[in-house]
This record gives sequence, C-alpha cells and structure tokens, in this order.
Amino acid sequence: MSTAGTKGVPRAEREQLILDAAVSEIGRLGYAGLSLAGVALRAEVSKPLVYTYFQSKDTVYIACVERAAAILYDAIESAIAGDDLTRAQRTLDALFVALEPRPHDWTVVFDRSHPDEGPAAEAARTARRRIAAQAARGVADVVAAVDLTDPSDLSALTDVWMGTVTSLVLWWLRHPDQTAAQMSARSHRLIAALVAAR
Repeated sequence: MSTAGTKGVPRAEREQLILDAAVSEIGRLGYAGLSLAGVALRAEVSKPLVYTYFQSKDTVYIACVERAAAILYDAIESAIAGDDLTRAQRTLDALFVALEPRPHDWTVVFDRSHPDEGPAAEAARTARRRIAAQAARGVADVVAAVDLTDPSDLSALTDVWMGTVTSLVLWWLRHPDQTAAQMSARSHRLIAALVAAR
C-alpha cells in the first residue's frame, strides 16, 4: 500500500482525512466492523500512523461521533430558531447541506452496533440524546399551535420525526447521485403532498 498520498500534509488535515475514512467505514460496517487497518487502507496511510493519531478503535469511533454530532447539532440549531411552521423543512434543508460532504455522519451518530457499555457507547448515547432533545423541542414548538400537549403524544411524534429524517438520509445513501439541493426539493414535495392529503 502506498502511503505517499498524505506525505507533507499538515497534521490537522491528515487527522480529518483519517476521520473521513473512518466515517465511511462506520457507515458501511458500523462500529462492529470498524478496524484501524481498514481505516488506514481507505485513508491511504499506514496503520501505525492511524495509531499515532487514534490509539484504539474506540478513540477513532468517539472522534467520528463527536465531530458528526457537533455538525448536525449546529445545523439543526440554526434551523429550529424562529416560530413559523416551515421549521421542519428548514431543518431538513440544513441537515442535507451539513451531510452533503459526509452523508454517513448521520449513520455514525445513530449506529447501534457499539458495545452496550463503555466510552464508545456513552459518546454515541450523548450525541443521540442531544439531537433527540432538539427534535423534541422543535416538535413541541410546532404542535403548540394546535394544542397538542400530551407528553406521550409529543414523545411519539418526536420519534416519528426522527424516524422520518433517518429514512430520508438512508434513502439518500442508497441514491448517492442525489445532491443536497435535490434532497431538499424532494422533501419539500413530500411534505407538501402530506399536507395536501390531510
């Protein structure tokens, strides 16, 4: 394997390249199938170099989860500000733009193949809780206009929303020729069709 591809690349940039490779591996194989050898091969660097940056599978997984979660959280936070009913569409638009460079960031955060306990599990649960709390806040604000206040209803609707976003992202991953703009346009059409069918 040639490792010349990153010779002379600044450390911070090389670290991001390794994380990008790890995200692709997690997206394909989950935590369960992640290996630092596979990450090194995909990043076109040596396995010892990957260990220099990330000492273990857990370390690289946690770094991927934390980076992805921060990007998703910021995108969602900017979209849910405001009080109009276009919040759902703005959130999808923001997510598609944030995910366009690495659509597997969503699957990294929501991967369930990690162990039940330990640092990797805690990092993933923390990331999912933060995003779920944003979803719950957004859902509660939107449905307040229609007097839907039952906590169980709000919880169920939050799960429906999260499932919808996940389904759209997974569809996108199966259709990688689609751009973020195309996904936004598609989600606009789907939401309009659902609203018209009421």
